Amino acid sequence: MTHRDSIDKLLEHGKLAEAFQTLADAWNREPSLNAAQYVIAKYERHRAELDLVTCRLAILRSVTVEPLVPLLRAAAYVNGIDLDVRVSDFDTYATEMLDPGSALYEFQPRVVLLALNTASVAPPLWAPSDDSESGLRAVADDTVARLTSLIQAFRNNSQADLIFHLLDSPDLTTRGSLESHADFGQRAAIESVNERLAAVARGMRGVHPLDYDALVARHGRRDWFDEGKWEQFRLPATAPNLRHIVDEWLRFIHPVIGAVVKVAVVDLDDTLWKGIVGEDGFARLKMGADPPGTPYRALQRALLALRERGVVLAVSSKNDEADALEVLEKHPDMLVRPAHFAAMRINWESKAENIRSIAGELNIGLDAIAFIDDNPVERAEVRAMLPQVRVLDLPPDPSKFARIVLENPFFQRVAPASVEDRQRTQFYKEQAQRATILASVGSKEEFYRSLGQVADIAAANDLTLGRVAQLTLKTNQFNLTTRRYSEADVARFMSDPKRKLLTIKVSDRLGDNGIVGAAITEDDGDACRLDTFLLSCRVIGRGIETAFIAYIADQARLRGKSRLVGMFCPTAKNELAKHFYEDHGFRRIADDADGSLWELGLATSDLKAPEWITVTPAPAVPA
Repeated sequence: MTHRDSIDKLLEHGKLAEAFQTLADAWNREPSLNAAQYVIAKYERHRAELDLVTCRLAILRSVTVEPLVPLLRAAAYVNGIDLDVRVSDFDTYATEMLDPGSALYEFQPRVVLLALNTASVAPPLWAPSDDSESGLRAVADDTVARLTSLIQAFRNNSQADLIFHLLDSPDLTTRGSLESHADFGQRAAIESVNERLAAVARGMRGVHPLDYDALVARHGRRDWFDEGKWEQFRLPATAPNLRHIVDEWLRFIHPVIGAVVKVAVVDLDDTLWKGIVGEDGFARLKMGADPPGTPYRALQRALLALRERGVVLAVSSKNDEADALEVLEKHPDMLVRPAHFAAMRINWESKAENIRSIAGELNIGLDAIAFIDDNPVERAEVRAMLPQVRVLDLPPDPSKFARIVLENPFFQRVAPASVEDRQRTQFYKEQAQRATILASVGSKEEFYRSLGQVADIAAANDLTLGRVAQLTLKTNQFNLTTRRYSEADVARFMSDPKRKLLTIKVSDRLGDNGIVGAAITEDDGDACRLDTFLLSCRVIGRGIETAFIAYIADQARLRGKSRLVGMFCPTAKNELAKHFYEDHGFRRIADDADGSLWELGLATSDLKAPEWITVTPAPAVPA
């Protein structure tokens, strides 16, 4: 790996952010096994100084994965993820998944990856000796039954998310050109297995099928597999393709553990269209269906696809605002319009200042933002000034822009966009209206009263548990414990009579914010313990947090509890919640390595919702 000397010198001089950005750039240029070892060594040495998301990952396999593990750990490190990886013994995946006392479950992974291929789990489909329809159907049925039973056993034994490979097709089928004439040939049998396994996954929480066949096809089926290496070493792919497997794994791991961004900030000139509006003029800009506009149109489609996933769009462009807005509003070839953007900064300020301003307007952390710009100088400036922002490296060739955006792991999702995801742009625009009104009124209390806020508090149910899990994974700033839970975890909590799971939905005269908060409590003797208490930052400071905790206290009192107890676990991102307990009458009773423990005496507490908030609670849940 190049730049090792410069990385070491930067570290010697305490320039941590610059050193690890240089390390990430070098890794992305040369993702070799040798480079992976260097990356891992540097991150492990400085792990305590870095803000990393930790994840326990178990890999079950019917193929050799040892060469992939260092590549995966290095790639995860440069994306801010510290993976603790356990690899099962070769081809013991079935035993480990079926046995509730196996080493797999003792490891207590957050994510499990089941790395399979057709040659290992269904050899008669990979190289059939009987390629008759009845023979292939029998093998396909058996394969589906075996793998379904394993997935079901895993779901019964663990709350971890499971990512599993669907089957891949061989480069050449036994029937050759006759394959397309068969009613149920070799490829159809493999497709049948994949369709049925995907349907099984859709019926279970936290089970995610990885389309391994599409991955192989994307990078070239003929050159993917080496028969000799398979027979000798059970390697699933040739050496150049191992990185593609790792990248695909990360595209699932990122959203599963919540290591994603919320906002994509995009440039305009030579990014969304070809040309510079201030120099080329409105009519000469290219973004249509014909070259040279096609790559820019593809990027616009990609951005709209991100929006459908729940990613919010924003603009930062050095331009005359009137000129740029005319293009966005009126150009006949534009696919993205001003209504698609939650915030726009079109001015002559630096991109870094504009991004900082956008983060402030949307009330999000800089680490929740990705920046998309064709200009390497602008990208370098943002990296240097805002190292928390995820900066996408766009190549000189614009035909690759859309692919880079769509494949980026920080933009991936493993669950359909929620109602809140789809409406987030509107939420942010309504928030901007609230800020405008606040600036024009005499006091905050007058402003709060004018909003007519309604807080709808309800028990989590099958329709909202996905949103609860999403909030635990993505909420950082106002989150007292920052405990991360999967949908399977939340479903398990819902079935526990000692636990109460609540959601809070907030609306006012300007609009409906959707479900913006969640709380998880556990009854323990005379105490109600707060496991999780979190709120979206867009409603913080309006009294919603007080209304929510007051409701929880009232419900605990009705269940005969005398104390409300909760932890504050400080992180690099939840400073906003630091004084929450103190501000609401809690008493600090203990400290440990995880944080501070706080207690509220329910018999004497006068905690109540602010009078300017109407609370519409769910019925009380008896003990």
